Amino acid sequence: MSFLQTVYAKLRRHPKRIVFPDGNDPRVIRAARIFNDRGLGVAILIGNKEEIRAVAKANEISLEMVAVVDPETSSEMPRFLHLAGRLERYRSIGADDLRSVLLTPNYFAAMMLQNSLVDGLVGGVNAYSGSLYRPLLQLIKPLPHASVVSSAMVVEVPGKSVGDQGVLFFADCGAVPEPTVEQLASIGVQAGMLARQVFGRTPRIAFLSFSTHGSSSHPAASKMAAAAAQARELAVKIGSVEGLDRPMEIDGELQADTALDPAIARIKLPDSLVAGQANVLIFPDLNSGNIAAKLVQQLSGAHLHGQIIMGLSRPAAEVSRVAHSEEIATVAALIGLQAIEYRKLYPLTDDPLDALK
Repeated sequence: MSFLQTVYAKLRRHPKRIVFPDGNDPRVIRAARIFNDRGLGVAILIGNKEEIRAVAKANEISLEMVAVVDPETSSEMPRFLHLAGRLERYRSIGADDLRSVLLTPNYFAAMMLQNSLVDGLVGGVNAYSGSLYRPLLQLIKPLPHASVVSSAMVVEVPGKSVGDQGVLFFADCGAVPEPTVEQLASIGVQAGMLARQVFGRTPRIAFLSFSTHGSSSHPAASKMAAAAAQARELAVKIGSVEGLDRPMEIDGELQADTALDPAIARIKLPDSLVAGQANVLIFPDLNSGNIAAKLVQQLSGAHLHGQIIMGLSRPAAEVSRVAHSEEIATVAALIGLQAIEYRKLYPLTDDPLDALK
């Protein structure tokens, strides 16, 4: 069974509700159809109902069993206005201005997610990152162990045995331009938890550099070694809460070939539990992570799934503006899979506003 088939099989046993704020885009409408047809849960499109129906009809896409919610006419709007109006960041604006904010699909979808009307969110098709990240950061509670909100790509490399049967996690590839040591450690642990949710096994996390275990004393290499050390400490704390002695294996700094190639690892680091078998790669900065992901895609035909947003207490993802329907549906499935475990790992509060105080 392939990686994605495993994801689909798990999600069919625990179907989830995924909201798509870019509801009037034909690629998103088709992705919603695919998500429903695969029995993965309920897809919810946000936008003007008549417009969405017209786009669906023009592209010959059935909306049967696909939910469409128009913020303008939604019965939830009065409650959302009340809840948002109690938040400090919105108290200074008038009711009409607040309504204008919440009528924006990304904000309305974020409110649905925060208030447990849906289990996950997939957006970004029609906008730059800021317009999706902003409402998520304002309305969704961060995870208690996360010092930064970041992102990860799930990378499938066909015909390769790297990672877990050709599947790797790259982080951060889309959010934090120049992470600090503390932020890198947080990104590594978040990516490890994501990998564990998807694979169901102990993640093996490599903090990448041009150096392996001190082969260079350059500050950039030392930074990755320090981040790996902090990540190990953070992982131990999380493991104690979850009752796990070793929730993840972490090593660094490592060169990319040492992290991925068992033959090289046997020469350079024969005793490492990560070298040669890493399935999570942590990059020094956004430049290196994003470039690496795009190069792997262009040169090897790898499939990229994401960006999966990490560090929030609700599952969400941002897809590329050039993503096609199959990609969007796949990311939605991954977010649905995350939602299964989120309910166990991060119990929801009784008062939705508790998460935002």
